[in-house]
Amino acid sequence: MLPLKIGACLRISEIADHRDWLFDAQRDIELQDFMTHTALGDERADRIAAARAALAGHGGRVGIHGPYEGLDIDNKDAELRPLITARFLRALEAAEAIGARQMVLHSPYRAWYQNNKLASPGYAETKQARIHTVLGPVVKRAEEAGITIVIENIEDVDPATRRALVDSFASPAIGLSIDTGHAQLARRMSGAPPVDYFVRDAGAQLAHVHLQDVDGHADRHWPPGEGEIEWAAVFRALADCTAAPHLVLELHNKSHIPQGFAYLKRLGLVE
Repeated sequence: MLPLKIGACLRISEIADHRDWLFDAQRDIELQDFMTHTALGDERADRIAAARAALAGHGGRVGIHGPYEGLDIDNKDAELRPLITARFLRALEAAEAIGARQMVLHSPYRAWYQNNKLASPGYAETKQARIHTVLGPVVKRAEEAGITIVIENIEDVDPATRRALVDSFASPAIGLSIDTGHAQLARRMSGAPPVDYFVRDAGAQLAHVHLQDVDGHADRHWPPGEGEIEWAAVFRALADCTAAPHLVLELHNKSHIPQGFAYLKRLGLVE
């Protein structure tokens, strides 16, 4: 039922700028300080301590964005796959240490996959097997920690493909994430369905949503209202969802969080 409560993606150092808005309503927070090799190496302990301090007194839900640059969960190199798994496990340890209950990872499905999945026998199955090799230990550890891995659409064309991947793990520790801007870009570039269709297809598997607006050309991460996304349709679909996904504004300019929130609130979609 509308309106829905939303939060934001922030770095640890940015929480203080939005503390009253976040903490008074116990809004969802996604920390984006644990995505790089450095952040998960020598700096990890300091970042964990800083996150704990910044989150003190917050009673809402917390997640982190996991690492992704150069870390394809469908890596074809058998020597590299264990390194990717290890990096994800390091990030999962950080999530557990700060009390986070979600970790976002990026989807490996792109337009190339959509156009080639039936071009050769076993193409889809082989790809999924590689993904299981990389993510299997991560999902198992997430189960033990009570954390959900959420797979975010990047260039995904058919939302059912990612849903089938999540279903293939048969685990409560892996679910779906939707980035509204990425879905809209896939609609413009590759003929994907509208953003609200991504939400409705995800159904009970939907655990997390990045809210950002785009112009249909680039990954703008603008506040809602500055781009072309049909926000009323998106939030009607979210209101019908049987799950309770984390809903977070993911904006390049964090000073625009109040603007994006105010726009959605004027439409009666958020509180």
